[in-house]
Amino acid sequence: MTAKWTGVFPAVTTKLQENGAVDILSTQSSIERLIKNGVSGIIVLPMLGENASLKLAEKEKVIRAAKEVVAGRVPLLSGLAEVSTESAADTARKFQTFGAEGLMAFPSIAYKSDARETSEWYRTLAAECDLPIMIYNNPIAYGVDVTPAILRTLEDVDQIVCIKEESGDIRRVTDLYNEFGDRFAVFCGVDDLILESLTLGVTGWVSGMTNAWPEECVRIFDLGRAGKFAEALALYRVMTPAFHLDTSVKLVQYIKLAEHLVYGAPEWTRAPRLPLVGEEREKVVAVINDTIASLRSRSSKAA
Repeated sequence: MTAKWTGVFPAVTTKLQENGAVDILSTQSSIERLIKNGVSGIIVLPMLGENASLKLAEKEKVIRAAKEVVAGRVPLLSGLAEVSTESAADTARKFQTFGAEGLMAFPSIAYKSDARETSEWYRTLAAECDLPIMIYNNPIAYGVDVTPAILRTLEDVDQIVCIKEESGDIRRVTDLYNEFGDRFAVFCGVDDLILESLTLGVTGWVSGMTNAWPEECVRIFDLGRAGKFAEALALYRVMTPAFHLDTSVKLVQYIKLAEHLVYGAPEWTRAPRLPLVGEEREKVVAVINDTIASLRSRSSKAA
């Protein structure tokens, strides 16, 4: 595999109309906005993109529409979230024909596989398609931890090129580098650990809140990669309350609401997810509006 992914790869939200239909034009517009603000890659159909709630025909429309607007400027990956090994392999092949250039692959979303089963899941997936693979490691949400020991069994699989590290244990980043050197690209997978992860050497970031604030997120990443941690920290502290929203079970609603308030994107989600209401909505709106105001104040002072 020649894929050398690095930089900020937003996990793109799938824009929907109020009736739940996929809003292709708004999705394309959001992707264009992300690219213009300096992201290094695009990931459509992550779980943040409501992958599990979409039909295959809708997923095809999203990937093809993203391919059209990306137009080769950055790598285009798709999330792959399936139940069985057979369906994962079949869907991966279809996604490749739709235009995906890589996969961010979940473990089975219906079964907590053990170490042997997890290893076989990814090995089989790699054998059944021709795309480079980023392993999505989020044991907090999915109950399956792709540990360094499991990765050791996959080290010979050339198509597995990257791991999205979202175990919540910041020590895991160093353990991965100590175990494998640069064999796998290591991406931070949670917004409110990005600066900590950059100090430990990650080369990429799969980010949720980049959907709302791409310029600021790219700046934090670039400053951290350049070792300008004091400058990055000042902006990181402004962004962290909003970044905490990325770790909630309702991150889809929270991040879509942030997009809506920041630049007017539709906030609609597909049931069973429902729009935020009452005190919960007020709290999230307050965090987002405080972040908007703080960023505006920083900008005016810089000017």
